[in-house]
Amino acid sequence: MRSPGETLTDPAAPAALAGHIADRAPRVVVVGDALLDGWLSGPAHRLGRDGPVPVVELAESRTAPGGAGNAAANLAALGARTELVAVLGDDLGGAELRELLHSAGVGTAHCVTEPGRATAVKRRLLSAGQPLARYDAGPTRPPRPDTTAALVSGLEAALAEPADAVVVADYGLGALDARARVALSRLRKRIPLLVVDAHAPDGWAAVRPDVLTPSMTEATALIGTPDPADGRAEWVLAHRAELTRAAGGGEVLVTLDVDGAVRLPVDPAEPAQRTRACPGPECRACGAGDTFTAATAAARAAGIAPEQALVLAQCAADVVVGQDGTAVCTTGALTARLAERDRGGLLTHRDLLAIVGEHRRRGSRIVFTNGCFDVLHRGHVAYLRQARTLGDVLVVALNDDDSVARLKGPERPVNPLEDRAGVVGAIECVDLVTSFSDDTPAALLEAVRPDVYTKGGDYTPQMLPETPIVERLGGEVRVLDYLSDHSTSAIVGRIKAGRP
Repeated sequence: MRSPGETLTDPAAPAALAGHIADRAPRVVVVGDALLDGWLSGPAHRLGRDGPVPVVELAESRTAPGGAGNAAANLAALGARTELVAVLGDDLGGAELRELLHSAGVGTAHCVTEPGRATAVKRRLLSAGQPLARYDAGPTRPPRPDTTAALVSGLEAALAEPADAVVVADYGLGALDARARVALSRLRKRIPLLVVDAHAPDGWAAVRPDVLTPSMTEATALIGTPDPADGRAEWVLAHRAELTRAAGGGEVLVTLDVDGAVRLPVDPAEPAQRTRACPGPECRACGAGDTFTAATAAARAAGIAPEQALVLAQCAADVVVGQDGTAVCTTGALTARLAERDRGGLLTHRDLLAIVGEHRRRGSRIVFTNGCFDVLHRGHVAYLRQARTLGDVLVVALNDDDSVARLKGPERPVNPLEDRAGVVGAIECVDLVTSFSDDTPAALLEAVRPDVYTKGGDYTPQMLPETPIVERLGGEVRVLDYLSDHSTSAIVGRIKAGRP
């Protein structure tokens, strides 16, 4: 079903791009339907006497912003300056939602509270991580005309200050009716990037969105065809022209849940792009679409190329699918996921510390080692594998080229830093690779604070200058096995001597 000559590309996206969003701190306005998501969980050891249903002993209850609120919270977590324009209920749920948004760093000054209106709430009941039931409560009618007028006024006020992007999160609760869409069309010249995520995307073409992010079901509804039984990515390619036209001529990003996403650029001559997802339990996919849309808008508003923005969005969605409940993707978590995807990428110290912080938050044990790792050999691989068994995350810090030359002589390194990083990072047991320019990694050890510092060779911990630093920071030093005659210097020496 693929169009003639059509290809799917999957470009790289370095881990540093996540930090670029926070550095740029784009201003993004989110307009749409804000919900309150609730999660109740506990053990279930018996069935009820009044019916064959599990009896859950409630142990935990938590709430989070949902819908447009979740998109806004994800934008703020990635470093965007975020304003939400939405209709909130005049009840305890509305007050709780506003407080949650404030805690997430989302501005709500332009939100509208409708007197007497109930907040839309979705609550899920789980036991042992499995969903048992969901019950919804909320408004039974769309917002009143005066409320919609106030919402439009709030959007105009939010756009009085220049914005880098506007995200529309339309959950079909009636706030974004025809009047709101007309207002968006009138304000369109003030919006450099308009990203639309709508449960019914067919009504948004007249607003001319720059990016539309339908799910597979929404994409088929957009052009009036049934869902394909299989080959979903191929179906998207085969219907590229129809989807782009129905979307209003902008870029279309079709999300395929466990199958990733497909990007259809505006220019038909530009190849489509495909990402792959890290599949997770379906019960953890709640809000992943909001995260995908938020990350797309944040990356594009920060000036990141569209093809790399798609990778960032997919990685952000992967992060939240790996968490319980309605979750957000932080800069650190996104940096870590990008690093996993781009093994062998040389990390800056800032990005390394963000990733280590994320792993430490998960309770991971950090192992650190360093060296030149110039001409990789069996001894290196055996040593790194042994080091990795001492923890959950192995960080390898490479001496940069000048440092290697000072330590080994002017003819070294044989391989430049980028090449050494690419080879070391490709070893399965290595998780993160960085570099340092000093003769010792003392300053980097102070920053990383590893749980374990390893060294290979004929040493004792007392002989290593790094030992006092590591022990002062609460870590331990381990000297690992050394394979005699397996060193880069020995290999280079044999090559020069013409010996095998």
